Amino acid sequence: MRKNGIKAPCTVILVAINVVVFLLLSLKGMTEDGMFLLQHGAMYVPYITEKGEYYRIFTSMFLHFGFDHLLNNMVVLAAVGWNLEYELGGLKFLILYLLSGLGGNVLSAWWDIRMGEYAISAGASGAIFGVIGALLYVAIRNKGRIGDISGRGILFMIALSLYYGFSSGGVDNMAHIGGLAAGFVLSVLLYRKKDRKYRSVSWS
Repeated sequence: MRKNGIKAPCTVILVAINVVVFLLLSLKGMTEDGMFLLQHGAMYVPYITEKGEYYRIFTSMFLHFGFDHLLNNMVVLAAVGWNLEYELGGLKFLILYLLSGLGGNVLSAWWDIRMGEYAISAGASGAIFGVIGALLYVAIRNKGRIGDISGRGILFMIALSLYYGFSSGGVDNMAHIGGLAAGFVLSVLLYRKKDRKYRSVSWS
């Protein structure tokens, strides 16, 4: 596959911000420590509802529990974000990414309150699931494909990721579901199908 002259600056910037934040925090303490991340903006529902620290719904999107958590999220973001940013454009992509992350965190907070169980949470996966949800809608609009990714492939990715989350401990599944739903709905509002005749892409 070869794509000429296509760039994804917002995807690159988002990956860079996450990496820089992680490196800066790594110099100050242990990013695997939940209390350390809580001190630096991780989400914890009682702090939001009782102390009014609503900023945590946003800041937690740029924090990660250790290098493996960061690496996994950034690899997926780089892979799927590149495709979606080309389809939406930089500004719409950024809006969708951020709102999906916020939507995922809001659903996660609501679920914690409903269940009465609270955990410190952080990570970009809600926003990344939003990107995946948007890719699914774009693929549907383009006869089951977006670039070299098929709609079935995206559905398989979603199913596998959700299965892994529900079968593993310490995963904020509600953030994933909320981000996925938000990304799909936002893409309905933001996406405008392109005229493929002018697309500078060649496949091999």
